[in-house]
Amino acid sequence: MLKASATGMNARLSIVITLCVALILSACAPSPQSMILGKWEMESGLKVTAVFNRDGTAQITMFGQTLRGAYKLTADNILEWTLNGRTTKAKAKVTPTELELTDDQNRTIKYKRN
Repeated sequence: MLKASATGMNARLSIVITLCVALILSACAPSPQSMILGKWEMESGLKVTAVFNRDGTAQITMFGQTLRGAYKLTADNILEWTLNGRTTKAKAKVTPTELELTDDQNRTIKYKRN
């Protein structure tokens, strides 16, 4: 009887350890919020760069002019950024090397990590 009890306990312990490892690994996976940080360059022929900082500030540089402001990436991956008093929203798909922003009119801009 003691052996059966120890086997059941080992099985439960094994399940608990597996769940803990899964939770730790999922917590370590990069989130869109952490992956968006840094400098991005537009894929098109235009020289446009965007920078997203950890403190929620952002800047975009195009045609030699830099606009500064703030951004927020919501839980449903909507990028809201305000530059020079104008707020825009776009659906964001972010990987470690690519950022794709699609606005409400289904226009998409792609950036590569710089």
